[in-house]
Amino acid sequence: MARQPTLVGQPVLMVIDIQKSAFMEHKAGIPCMPKYRENMERARTVIDAAHDAGIPVIFFQEIHRRNQVDYGRELDGSEDIHCMEGEPGTPVAAEEMDMRDTDYFVHKRRYSCFFGTETEILLKGLKAQTLILIGGMTDVCVHYTFADGHQHDYYCRVIGDCVGGTSPEAHQASLNAMEYLQEGAVLSASDIIAELQSTKMAAE
Repeated sequence: MARQPTLVGQPVLMVIDIQKSAFMEHKAGIPCMPKYRENMERARTVIDAAHDAGIPVIFFQEIHRRNQVDYGRELDGSEDIHCMEGEPGTPVAAEEMDMRDTDYFVHKRRYSCFFGTETEILLKGLKAQTLILIGGMTDVCVHYTFADGHQHDYYCRVIGDCVGGTSPEAHQASLNAMEYLQEGAVLSASDIIAELQSTKMAAE
């Protein structure tokens, strides 16, 4: 099958779990690869480009109740308590990422942005066809969201230098797995910014 264009139809930017903890010295409960913060800071350039091009932006926040009733099996593996409500690292990094009143916000209790959330209803309302993914973690929430988006027949794009994994090896393995599902899915920030600028010029 021929390689698909980078952006097909209406694109939507999904900002996955870029929360205050990304800019703190210690990201509680979850291991992070080197340069994780650097990649989250670079993600802001993609958000700026989406805002400038009039592309819808959805911010996602993983959050769990303090009585831990909604963690499920998340604590059975390598992760400790994380993203608990009331903790300083849990809120979305709204100021750092220039989250605006015109952006959309969805909170989630599980890894995938699709699982138990209103995401599918929102994407249908926005007439989304291409999903652009940035944020964390590459091998967990980003990967599972990409796989679910793929299975819902969206064109999925992940910005490799604007996501961060639990380790460099896990980060790269997940990027490889996403590229396997959709050829051309893994892009750089400069790649997607150029595409968004072209989209803006075409609309003018």
